Amino acid sequence: MKFIIKTLVLLLLCQPLFAQDGNTDPKTKFKVDGVAGVVGDYLILESDIDKFLFDIKSQGQSSVDVTPCQVMGKLLEDKLLAHHAIQDSIIVNDAQVNSEVDQIIDRFAQQLGSLQKVIEYYKKDNIAELRAELFSIRRDIRLSESMNEKIISSVDVTPDEVKSFFESIPENELPTFGVELEIAQIVVQPKPTDQERQRVIDRLNGFRSDIIDNGSSFATKAVLYTDDGASRGDGGFMTIDRKTPLVKEFRDVVFGLQEGEVSEPFETEYGFHIATLEKIRGDKLEIRHILLIPEIDKAQEEDAKDKIERIKQRIEQGELTFDNAAREFSDQKETKFDGGVLTNPVTLDKRFELNKLDPTLYTKVNNLKDGEVSLVFNDPDRTGKSQYKIVTVNSRLEEHKADYSKDYIKIKELALREKQIKAISEWQKEKIEETYIKVNGDNRDCEYVNNWLKK
Repeated sequence: MKFIIKTLVLLLLCQPLFAQDGNTDPKTKFKVDGVAGVVGDYLILESDIDKFLFDIKSQGQSSVDVTPCQVMGKLLEDKLLAHHAIQDSIIVNDAQVNSEVDQIIDRFAQQLGSLQKVIEYYKKDNIAELRAELFSIRRDIRLSESMNEKIISSVDVTPDEVKSFFESIPENELPTFGVELEIAQIVVQPKPTDQERQRVIDRLNGFRSDIIDNGSSFATKAVLYTDDGASRGDGGFMTIDRKTPLVKEFRDVVFGLQEGEVSEPFETEYGFHIATLEKIRGDKLEIRHILLIPEIDKAQEEDAKDKIERIKQRIEQGELTFDNAAREFSDQKETKFDGGVLTNPVTLDKRFELNKLDPTLYTKVNNLKDGEVSLVFNDPDRTGKSQYKIVTVNSRLEEHKADYSKDYIKIKELALREKQIKAISEWQKEKIEETYIKVNGDNRDCEYVNNWLKK
C-alpha cells in the first residue's frame, strides 16, 4: 500500500515542464549541463532534471521528498514510452498539440509582459523557433501518455482480486476516507422561444448551403461563428472514436456520416450543430462541427426560476418527494430518471467526498441536513447557459477507515491501479532490454527501480 501511494505521488508530481496548466513561473532560468541520458532517439539533459523539480515547486507542491534520482527515473520512463509510441505508430493530434502550445505561449506572455520577452527569455530568434520547441515537448508528452494508456487499456480486476488486495493491506495502513455524501439535484433550464430556435436552425442551414453549394470552408465558418470555445481555434476540429464521451444525439449523427458529408442541423443539450466527417483513420474519425446556442431572453430566465421555486415549495410542503419531483420536472436527462441522484465521475458510484467537491456545490451542501432542500441557485453549464438548481443530501457517511462492503468501489480502484502499475513495470522491464539506453555521469550512481543501467 505504501508503495502504491508513493508511486502515485511521484506520478502526479513529476510532470515535465509545460506538462501542466499550473502556475509555472518562466522567470527562473535553468542551467544546461549536457546529456544526462539517452533512450532510443531521445536525449535527456541535466537541465531537464532541474526543470522537473522547479515545476513541482511552481505548482505549490513540496519537492522535499522528490530526489533528482527519482526525477531522472521518471524522465527515463517517459522517454521509453514516447520512443515505443513512435515504434508502435501511435498518432497524436497535432491540432490539439498546437492548441496547447498557443495556451502556453499566451500564459507566459501575460506573465513576462509581451510575446517578444518570452522569445528573448528562451533565447530563440523568433516565434517559429519557440513554437517548434514547445510543440516537440508537448508532442512527446502526448506520445508517452498515449503509450501508457495503451499498456493499461486491457488491464482489469476481478472481485476476487479486489478482495485479496484489501485483505493484504495491514490494519494500520488502511486508508481513511473523508465525509461522503449522496447528493441529488433538480435542474430547470430556461427554454428559448420557438422563433429563436428556428432562427438558429435557419442560420446553420445557410452555413451548410454555402459549404456544399459554394465550396466555402467549414473550418473558417467554425472559427468565425461557432459557440464552442474549446474547438473554435481549431476550426471545429475533433478526433473521436467509439470511446470518446459524446452525447447520444451527437454520436448518432457523426458516426452516420460519409467522408465529406455535411449533416443537417441537429439538436443536443448544448444547442444546435452541423457536422462534417473529414477523414476516417482506422477506428478514429476526424470531424468538424459548428455549434450555435439559441439566445435566452429575460422572460425565459424568470419563468425557469419561478418554476423551480414552486417545485421547492411543493417538496417542502410535502406534496412531492424530491425523488418524484426530479423524475417529473428536472431537465437533466442524466439524473432525472434516478431521482436526481448524481454519479461521481471519478469513482462512478453515488458518493462524493465532501472535501473533494466542486467549490460551488460544496457551499450548497456542506451545512444541509439529510433530506433538507437547498436554496435555488444558478449554476451555468459548460457553454455558459443558465441552469437553476436545487440540491438535497440523501445520506451522509462520516469519516471512516476503509471498509470492504461500504467502500468497494474505491478499493477496486486502488486494486486496479496497483495492477496497472505492475503491468507498466513488466512492459518497462521488457522494453528496457531491447532499447538502446545510456545513463551518464552522477546519474549512474542512482538506485533505480528499473534496470536502466542494464547490470
